[in-house]
Parts: sequence; structure tokens; C-alpha cells
Amino acid sequence: MIKYAVISSFLSKTKDRFHEYNEALDLEAKFKMASEIPNMDAMECVYPYEVSDPAQVKQLMKKYHLAISAVNVNVKAEPEFRNGGLTSPVKAVRDKAVRFIKEAKDFAIAIGADKVTCCPLGDGWEFNFQTDYSKNWGYLKETFSEAAAYRPEITLYIEYKPSETRGTCFINNAAKTILLIKEIGLPGLGVTLDFGHSVYGGLNPAEELSLIHDVGLPYYVHINDNDAKWDWDYFAGSKHIIAYAEFLYYLRKYGYDGYITSDTSPTRWDIKGIFEINNRLTARLLARIDAMNGEGFEKVLETGDYIAIWKFVEEKLFRLS
Repeated sequence: MIKYAVISSFLSKTKDRFHEYNEALDLEAKFKMASEIPNMDAMECVYPYEVSDPAQVKQLMKKYHLAISAVNVNVKAEPEFRNGGLTSPVKAVRDKAVRFIKEAKDFAIAIGADKVTCCPLGDGWEFNFQTDYSKNWGYLKETFSEAAAYRPEITLYIEYKPSETRGTCFINNAAKTILLIKEIGLPGLGVTLDFGHSVYGGLNPAEELSLIHDVGLPYYVHINDNDAKWDWDYFAGSKHIIAYAEFLYYLRKYGYDGYITSDTSPTRWDIKGIFEINNRLTARLLARIDAMNGEGFEKVLETGDYIAIWKFVEEKLFRLS
């Protein structure tokens, strides 16, 4: 059964280059807010900057009846990671980044979570002739191999992103993430598929999901939306509702029963309201998809007649009749 989660850092103060938004909250206040959002089952917590005390987190989980969907390990914020953590040319820096991932796995075990997700945003490049691509690919294999081999019962999900904080991230699409995992060849690795990262990377989230599924890797889902130009982290469906519906269709087709985690930045809008939209819209679209499947949508898809497919979508998904 699909469950809903939210990344804890979006429940508090956020900022862009010019403004700050919302009030800074401590960890308990974030748990309390998450518990007040309809249908919210869990939080994804950020290690080591938001959580570091397992006893405190377990107490808050029990008090507010929330699970932890994943431990999000940050390997970009330390000063040493400014030019790359997992791909730093300095082995001591790479070792520190790997240590953060290992500690996040320890933390996950201590609180009863089953996954760690990592988006290596500081690892990338900006200009031609700036970097040795092959050497850095080797560093990624080295560091993620070491992290995967440690406590492999906690799956490490690698989250790809086209850019930020680097002009181009080394791990910037699903295919490259899959290739990295396959070259490493160890169990305990999966892919975090962020809907918005796929969209603004010029790709189709449903197709990337299918690729990950077909190669047999575990996957974990982040939801948001954007204008396909930048990762604005708008609420789900606000820009690409049909693409989002198709994405959910394939999640349902493949029997996904994990968390759908909101990676959405409220900025100017009510925090609870934004995440309520994500949960409500997703649940309603899934319900319509279930109804469509019950009325023979898969057979219509198999015809390849897009006029008939679109008519079915009009009438059954959007109820335009």
C-alpha cells in the first residue's frame, strides 16, 4: 500500500538567493506539523544536520505516530565538500563523505528505518576541461561501493539531479545512475526518482521509472513539479498533471507499495496546505487510475490508437464528458 511522507526540512524556514520563508522550527515542531497534515504517514529526515539522536527521534515517532520513510544523508554542506565530497581528489575528504553515509545507515538501524537516500549535489563540474570525467566516475564507484558494502541490509538509494549545487552533476539521470549501480555490482543499492529532477532534465519520469523497474533495481519516490527549466519544487501536478498521472499509472502497474515523499518547497504558500495538496491529489489520481484500469484502460493502451487513448483519458481520468 502506498504511503505518504514529507522531507522534514520543508516544514521549517527555507530560503532562496534573496528571501527567507516561514518560521524556523525545532525537530519536535516539525513532527507535530507533519502529524497534522491529512494522510501523512512519515517524514524523511536529514542527517546529520536535522537529526543525530536516535532516542529523540524514536520518542517523537511514537508521540506523533509517524514513521521515518528514509534517512537523507547530506554529503554537500561541509566546507570540504564544496568542490565535491564523494569525488574529491583528496582521499580524506572522500572518506569523510563515505563516513557520513555509513553513519546515516547506523542511524537508520537505530530508529528502525530501512533506507538511506543520498543526492551528491556537490559532485560535478561547470566548464570544459575542468575535470577528468573517467577519474571521477572511478571515485563514484569507489565511494558508493564502500558505502553499499557497509550494512547492506539498509538499502542506499542514489538520487540523481541534472544540476545544483554544481552546473552539471556527475549523476544527472536515471540511466547513468543505473549504469553506476550495475558497474558497482553490489546489493543494497537503489535509485531515488525525483519527479521534478526528471522533468527539468528534459526527460519523462514515467519512462525513467520503467527503465529502473525493468532492470530490477529498488526505487524510492520524491514528488514535486516545475516549469521544466529549473527545480522549483512546486506542488505535484501544478505544471505537468498529465505526466504526473502517467507516472502514477506506472507506479501502480509495477505494484509500488513504498512511500511517495513530498520534496516540495512551500515558500510563499501555507506549508500544511501545500503538502495536503500533494497527498490529496496523488490519492485522487491513483483512485481514478484504479477505476480506469477496471474499465479496460490497459486494453485501450495496447491498441496504439492515441485518439482513442486520449478520449479515454478525457472521459475517465478528467471526467470531461
